[in-house]
Amino acid sequence: MHFTFSILFYPKGSNADKDGMVPIYARITINGKRSEFSIKRKVLISKWNSKAGKVKGTTTDVRELNKYMNSIRYKIQKIYDRLYSEETLITADGLKNRYLGKNIKQKMLLEIFQNHNTKVEKLVGKDFAPGTLERYKTAKKHVEDFIKLEYKVEDIPIKDINHKFISGFEYYLKTERNCGHNTTIKYITNFKKIVRIAFANDWINKDPFFNWKAKLKVVEREFLSEEEIQKMIEKKLHTNRLDQVKDIFLFCCFTGLAYVDVKKLRSNDLVMGIDGDTWIKINRTKTNSRSNIPILPTAKMIIKKYKDHPEVIQGEKLLPVLSNQKMNAYLKEIADLCGIDKNLTFHLARHTFATTITLSNGVPIESVSKMLGHTSLRTTQHYAKILDQKISEDMQVLRSKMSLFSNQKQEKPT
Repeated sequence: MHFTFSILFYPKGSNADKDGMVPIYARITINGKRSEFSIKRKVLISKWNSKAGKVKGTTTDVRELNKYMNSIRYKIQKIYDRLYSEETLITADGLKNRYLGKNIKQKMLLEIFQNHNTKVEKLVGKDFAPGTLERYKTAKKHVEDFIKLEYKVEDIPIKDINHKFISGFEYYLKTERNCGHNTTIKYITNFKKIVRIAFANDWINKDPFFNWKAKLKVVEREFLSEEEIQKMIEKKLHTNRLDQVKDIFLFCCFTGLAYVDVKKLRSNDLVMGIDGDTWIKINRTKTNSRSNIPILPTAKMIIKKYKDHPEVIQGEKLLPVLSNQKMNAYLKEIADLCGIDKNLTFHLARHTFATTITLSNGVPIESVSKMLGHTSLRTTQHYAKILDQKISEDMQVLRSKMSLFSNQKQEKPT
């Protein structure tokens, strides 16, 4: 497909006003066919450089006008290049109308959002985790509800998204939806991806998030102490179901696995490690990153305890894991029975592995990061910040060394 294509600016001398100013037109020519439009600017004929197709002079107003014409040329060229790459039939009138935004169906925000979510849904299990899809669905629902409340319409054009919309949406999440700061920022970040898609496809001319800045607040992550873990291990519960949930929770405390990864564990995920002992080797559902975890004695005892459980035998599971909702409900009861004043969740179990089980016992942060399947060491460092007890113990060792060094120096004969 071959096109001859040019853009020309010229003054229309027949339409001079009382000051002698004439309108400037842009002419698009494709394969000999022309289409032109006014750029809504005027110039004195005497100041026009016909050969260069621009205004003569170096004054500020002249530079601004020439810069404006260059921006028009750039935008038209960009539209042309995109249509050419798509092997679309290009005409002078069609190119002009695209630039002017005529006869083009407006791209709607929620329509783009839904199209994105549909694509994510088809890639769940390949490029995305189920939880990622749920977050995007929830983010879309919040945007949809905000539009209905604030604008009284079902959807709005993506080109109408601006800084005011973003700020209003942030305020809506924090007030109407009662979302915390970090939750709000995460939903807006999901929404930001949709806007960036529109910007990348030239459906909007500028990124409305350019001047929007937000930072997640550092949250102190809860975890169980050694005493609390021991209290759970020793606690005899009155039903098998509660005992089962307690064991699965403790298994996560001693392996660092998330709920979704424990639920999908199979016997073939247990392999012989480099040390000749049993390891768990799986790809994390959330990030698809590899987790390599040597199995500690407590976790090994729990696996052995349930090897003859009907669900393990029939379903090839490694452990009999209930639904997340049921597990978390039972954990609240277990916390009460064990006298633990903390919100027991599987996130807390993972934090416990990172802090109490590993970092507090001198396991290097790089090794902990590898076992947790973190893609960045910065993620693991969040856990290291809260280990005051470990800092105290490390500094006590240093004090002893420094004291010994000081004594040796004093005893050294002169």
